[in-house]
Amino acid sequence: MPDDHELVLAYHERSKHRPGRYAASLGYLDWDSQPDPFRVYTGAEALALPRSGLSGGPGWGDLFCPGAVPAAPLGVAWIDALLFHSLALSAWKQQGASRWSLRVNPSSGNLHPTEAYLLAPAIDGLSPGPGLYHYSPLLHALERRAAVDPDTWAALCGGLPAPCLLLGLSTIAWREAWKYGERAFRYCQHDLGHAIAAVALAAALQGWRAVELPAPDDAALAALLGLRPGAGPEPELPETLLLLVPGDAVLDPAALHRWTPPAAALARFAALPMCGEANQLSATHEAWPVIDEVSRATRRPPGALAPVAASPAGCAPTTTSAPGDPAAAALIRGRRSAVAMDGRTGITRAGFYDMLLRTCPQGLPQSTIAGPARVDLAIFVHRVEGLDPGLYLLLRDPERRDLWRAAADPAFAWTRADGCPDALDLSLLRAGDGRMSAAAIACGQAIAADGCFALAMLADLRDLPGAPWLYRRLFWETGAIGQTLYLEAEALGIAATGIGCFFDDRMHAMLGLQGRALQSLYHFTVGGRVDDERLQTRDAYFHLAGVATGPQST
Repeated sequence: MPDDHELVLAYHERSKHRPGRYAASLGYLDWDSQPDPFRVYTGAEALALPRSGLSGGPGWGDLFCPGAVPAAPLGVAWIDALLFHSLALSAWKQQGASRWSLRVNPSSGNLHPTEAYLLAPAIDGLSPGPGLYHYSPLLHALERRAAVDPDTWAALCGGLPAPCLLLGLSTIAWREAWKYGERAFRYCQHDLGHAIAAVALAAALQGWRAVELPAPDDAALAALLGLRPGAGPEPELPETLLLLVPGDAVLDPAALHRWTPPAAALARFAALPMCGEANQLSATHEAWPVIDEVSRATRRPPGALAPVAASPAGCAPTTTSAPGDPAAAALIRGRRSAVAMDGRTGITRAGFYDMLLRTCPQGLPQSTIAGPARVDLAIFVHRVEGLDPGLYLLLRDPERRDLWRAAADPAFAWTRADGCPDALDLSLLRAGDGRMSAAAIACGQAIAADGCFALAMLADLRDLPGAPWLYRRLFWETGAIGQTLYLEAEALGIAATGIGCFFDDRMHAMLGLQGRALQSLYHFTVGGRVDDERLQTRDAYFHLAGVATGPQST
């Protein structure tokens, strides 16, 4: 019987797109079984948040300068701002009789498999005691799943800084599988990365930090979040736990890396009576056993720790961006995925390098994810002023240079990019117009050719044999990079979009890669947006106009 590592690699191969043979899906959209995009716990008390967000606030550049944003006090307004700028609705789009919501955090196909749960102490205006809550983006409300007694909360938070909150993220794979079939597991993990990055940046807006706690295994995390994972067509599985603390909190990275809920506190959480029943998302379902299999093979067992990063998280390399401009809150809530690029807009070399500097692993939001950086960027430069078009490689960890030199096409030039900052390890591999190649690799999508540049995120899979659960985290890293590129593009007045449909092995062939150590996991493009003038936009919470904030039943 194959071990979990072999199962993961088999899934990865099976879920690749190839010309003439895409990863298995229904091949059509069964609208009768379309999943509800919103989880609701019927019978749970819903505590509506103010929806006030932040007025003005720090500039985009300020988020990346430690100490530039003072820590806001913990309260309802803080929770409101955190969720309003990370996981909330951002707008509604309408065309004819069809209407659909958009969210602050991007998602493949706008299907949003990610759910969020908040573990919070007693907070004035929210609850006189600690509690476990599910976040409802539709209502911008916290659904109270359980009251937690103070002793249990104190036991849980032993060894953690005070004040603090815990935010857990989970995945409902069916939401993506409904449309994308077997490849959906990949997209779910991309979206986890998007969500982690969104939370980290929203915390930075208020002078707080988000730090992943990697030690709790999946069973422990399920207990903390009130999830009772079981069989069935709509399983909701725990993914990760984020610690939220003021930016000036003194943290011991090694201790946090090892932190796990005390056994007594965990037992109490597992026994908590939960309020509310989760809604069923679809009336009918299509089974995707391969997703169930890879989900099981990538579950993290007790005692499995993510490797510690070689260098501690800190400040990303300085860019030329001016702190204070533009306003970060408006930028975050105004982000949109481009559906087409104009094929004309360019970007300055300085702007391009600034974007790449933001993706450095030691800075926000990438540093939120525990462990070393395992993802590098192969970049098709199309229209970057002062930079020759061609295929480039950004090594986010220079220690992988030998791996790449040995695995890639021996004819590559490996010439340092013109004017490249010292903090970037960016090499020109091959000069020339790569637009047709970029589009062909992206399943023929013109958007990959029509931007300023397109890129492929390639991950180092060499650690998987001993830790197959790291497979999920590779996608989280790509999602965090993607969210950074989205917002950097918006800051420059252009746009970006993630590309999940690409021919994996055609990309590998373009790079001359042999073997399976380096695999392409996510593609992206940045350029001048083309808007669909047929679409109307409505306010994110117009459907709640006149609805007062405060507790109500859902």
